[in-house]
Amino acid sequence: MKLTFLGTGAGVPSKERNVSAILLDLLQERGTTWLFDCGESTQHQILHTTIKPRKVENIFITHLHGDHIYGLPGFLSSRSFQDGTTPVTIYGPKGIEHFVRTSLEISETHLRYPLYFKEVNEGMILEDSDFIVYAKKLEHGIPCYGYRIEQKDKPGELLANKLQAMGISPGPIYQQIKENETTILPNGQVIQRTDVLGADKEGNIITILGDTRYNESLIDFVKNSDVLVHEATFAKDEKVLAHDYFHATTEQAAYIANQANVKQLLLTHISSRYSGDKSEQLQTEAATIFSNVEVANDFFEYEVKK
Repeated sequence: MKLTFLGTGAGVPSKERNVSAILLDLLQERGTTWLFDCGESTQHQILHTTIKPRKVENIFITHLHGDHIYGLPGFLSSRSFQDGTTPVTIYGPKGIEHFVRTSLEISETHLRYPLYFKEVNEGMILEDSDFIVYAKKLEHGIPCYGYRIEQKDKPGELLANKLQAMGISPGPIYQQIKENETTILPNGQVIQRTDVLGADKEGNIITILGDTRYNESLIDFVKNSDVLVHEATFAKDEKVLAHDYFHATTEQAAYIANQANVKQLLLTHISSRYSGDKSEQLQTEAATIFSNVEVANDFFEYEVKK
């Protein structure tokens, strides 16, 4: 499980940072990837990586400001030309379907795959055998959401030594025992899976927030995340400006992470005023409150693990 930052800038692209897009690599977990926001030129950024657009399964849009959605029609179109035939589901606020379908219709773009939309409201928005995703409304002037991705716990390793001590030799029966709660052997012996498995493997929790003012109600939403991706558009001395423009500062993001018992904080959505070495200032400010912090640059990758 890995995060790749395809765009980390705020508002408009700069020479150093493209606008917002983050990819969550779930190839090992489910053979697919998820995309969070799709700012202008996201598909150009992908060309500098090993990411395959056809592997994108779900797209989560935080809000409808252009720096988060203008790359979406182009990405969806190019996916068709790059062997993309499997369905894509787009999650986002009201209006995202109208924006995408209108763009595709006017440009007479015909996709080779089914495209689905799910309008986001607060609460659980997705659950399958592997993950649960929750949405939380943020404070950003227009409807904007953060997403909490909870990976479900996986059964622990099969205790082969214990099975062998019970007289059960290695073979296909081992897989059968791991996949079923109860297994009855040919000799009538009953094996309960819970008796021969190690402790469950705890799933990861990743929270990716869209643009937002500082809001202490977010602490509960991001609590105990293994990774929190939080915007830090402004430095700490621009608190008033951040509030006026519905954004957050480095210190505010760090305070949320600290109070929520987050393991790792990754800062993104950086204003172009903090170019070059100035971005180091942002990390230093945040680190005074929360030490496990990094300012993400374009193409920065972070391996998510316990």
